[in-house]
Amino acid sequence: MASMMLRSTCLSRPQIATGRKIPTCALPTDLAVSEVATGKSVEVDRLTYLRSLPGITAPFNDVFDPAGLSNTASIQDIRRWREAEITHGRVAMLAAVGFIVGEQLEDSALFYNFDGQITGPAINHFQQVKQGFWEPLLVAIGLCESYRVSLGWSTPTGNKFNTLKDDYVMGDLGFDPLGLAPTEPEALKDMKTKELNNGRLAMIAIAGFVLQEVAEPGVEIFEHLFYDIEKEVVLELDDIERDLGLPETPIPVLRTRGA
Repeated sequence: MASMMLRSTCLSRPQIATGRKIPTCALPTDLAVSEVATGKSVEVDRLTYLRSLPGITAPFNDVFDPAGLSNTASIQDIRRWREAEITHGRVAMLAAVGFIVGEQLEDSALFYNFDGQITGPAINHFQQVKQGFWEPLLVAIGLCESYRVSLGWSTPTGNKFNTLKDDYVMGDLGFDPLGLAPTEPEALKDMKTKELNNGRLAMIAIAGFVLQEVAEPGVEIFEHLFYDIEKEVVLELDDIERDLGLPETPIPVLRTRGA
């Protein structure tokens, strides 16, 4: 998650149709505004721009787009999608950590409200939080989003509706209090790729967490994980005990909260 605190640094991309190098943080100036607005960008420029962005990684050594979404997209579309991917990835990384930590701190005075009254799987914590938490949280989220919009999004007039500013670096909010962002372009690009990959994994992980707890109501993520491990160990032990003519160890029972 280190690169979510990157400061402004532009990466130069390969030459495109005009023979000029432009930074990936900027919208290619060789595409007319009308082309950007209507999605008629030249295919070679679009593919070159995609390949210049962070996020291409093994085992996919080229642009991974099995649905062909970029085939008819403008570069502005691609920039907007990348901004969305980075933002959702960061939220998912925080959510995945919060999901696990929240379940470990339940029943503890360390948890919010300081009364240890929030219990059970994380998907049910939302309903248990008392008044006085959500109001400041919503205000904080609103302030953060307002700042992000003012920094990266164009004023929604004319053909600038729902588009990023031409000089905005996707995901760069100028927040790097620890000075972790490399100044060397290739190192910075590598760090951004790591952030994207971690965000992609986190989006899959948090979806899996939620679906697992919906499928097994009352069972927390680690309870489910360790139950499966314990069950496999007991089954292996039973095979040995059966061969030796010994009494078999009972298979553990997964207990849900409230059972």
